[in-house]
Amino acid sequence: MFPEKIRALTVSIGDADQAGQLLKGSTYEFRYRVPDPDQASMALLMPAHQQLTWQDGDLFPPMDQNLPEGDLFMKIRALFPKQPMTPMHLLALIGRNGIGRLGYHLEGQVSAAAPRPMSKADLLKTRYTPAVFNELVAAYLSTGAGIAGMQPKIMVPDRTTVPIPSLIVKAASSAYPDLAANESMCLSAARRAQISVPEFALSDDGQMLVLDRFDMVVRADGSMERLGFEDIAALAGLRVRDVLSDRKYQGSYQRIAELLRQLQLHSKDLQRFFEQVAFSVMVRNGDAHLKNFGVLYRSASEVWLAPMFDVVTTSIYKYTRYPGGPELEDHTLALKLFAGKHHTKAYPTRDELLDFGRRVCGVSHPEQVIQRIAQAMQEILLEAPLDCRISPSLLEKMRNAWESGLAYRS
Repeated sequence: MFPEKIRALTVSIGDADQAGQLLKGSTYEFRYRVPDPDQASMALLMPAHQQLTWQDGDLFPPMDQNLPEGDLFMKIRALFPKQPMTPMHLLALIGRNGIGRLGYHLEGQVSAAAPRPMSKADLLKTRYTPAVFNELVAAYLSTGAGIAGMQPKIMVPDRTTVPIPSLIVKAASSAYPDLAANESMCLSAARRAQISVPEFALSDDGQMLVLDRFDMVVRADGSMERLGFEDIAALAGLRVRDVLSDRKYQGSYQRIAELLRQLQLHSKDLQRFFEQVAFSVMVRNGDAHLKNFGVLYRSASEVWLAPMFDVVTTSIYKYTRYPGGPELEDHTLALKLFAGKHHTKAYPTRDELLDFGRRVCGVSHPEQVIQRIAQAMQEILLEAPLDCRISPSLLEKMRNAWESGLAYRS
């Protein structure tokens, strides 16, 4: 249990345990502890060499981006019904385990005992039930609060030598049946199309998806390096949780590409971004919003596009934008393809998608990207009937949904 009010947290940045301090008074204030222009930055747009103290009326977006929401937030609420859940409390609960390299510690707070690691092999053999997943959440909540998103998910440590969790476990959902197998098919097609995705595996019963974190890399000496990560919403200065969650659906993929250019990403990253957008269009992923794209970095001069993540064929489900809201069918993109009032979120034509690739992302031969994606989708559809974890009903729905994307082939 944390105190009723938390006014200060020590902030770590990668391997630097006491790199700064986050204070909460009438505003939020972040202070770098050491006036060292070479130290790692808390955020790409908040470097230490520019100024040592930063203030904002709300929690800084790069910190806000990992605060738990949706299913995980409700489970935290149920487990700690009397615990205040301010952003400062949630950051303290995240500790060092959030996606990216930021960590948080409350002075004087005794760290929770490290939970027992669970190997990927054991996770994949675990038979899913809602009760089993709730037990996982309860067991690993101290290591898994630092992951946002509406889907049921938790982070799990898989080795004693790494003190932070390195696996993300996504679970099935009664609202979205076969969601884990759906995402596995999408990621398999993306990987087959040579699009960068995290390492992943579908559980033996097809109800859980286990992914490796893409923000951690193994150094030559065997230790883990934590990379900086910021999603596009955070880079745009947006807080998008709870009642503000609609903000992540505002904007366009063109504006994302322009932001990536402003960050001086390599032209290859713009091509990779086009691949991610084209893939989402072709598999009918209508939830590719501002939080589902991001960048990884070591410094302001070493920034690159993160692998594609959280990609599913959403058009096979009905959904609500908020609890109690109307049930909707997903027939549109999460964002507009092009910026401007006269553009819509309707899925683009083949010519529009090619124009986006050439003109916005600078891709010389976008038709080759589309052909590569379509070929990969076709191969996965042909292989899926041989996988007993893919239900016939899901396969039929995916095949019907992907027909529209396959039609983009020349």
